[in-house]
Amino acid sequence: QVQLVESGGGLVQPGGSLRLACTASGFSFSSYVMVWYRAAPGRERELVANIGRVGKLRNYADSVKGRFTISRDNAKNTLYLQMDSLKPEDTAVYYCKASLIDFWGQGTQVTVSS
Repeated sequence: QVQLVESGGGLVQPGGSLRLACTASGFSFSSYVMVWYRAAPGRERELVANIGRVGKLRNYADSVKGRFTISRDNAKNTLYLQMDSLKPEDTAVYYCKASLIDFWGQGTQVTVSS
């Protein structure tokens, strides 16, 4: 069955960096556009970034453009999100998802606070 396991979250000070990873199994990872979302209390779930099947096409939310970088390693069935210059408003649970597959992992908590 489909599994998505996010990791790499934690507590970081403003201006700091984190690298999230999402390990996928149960489907043909390289065949799907992959997406990072985030959900913060009191706010709607937000699409953060997505990446094409071979990693050439990447799109970012305006709120993270220039600070976050999405990437993937199809040989390892793993999706990444490098987050730099973190701000308190980046605090959220971050989820990865394969487009067109209705399944969500457990997410990883990112907290940006001094």
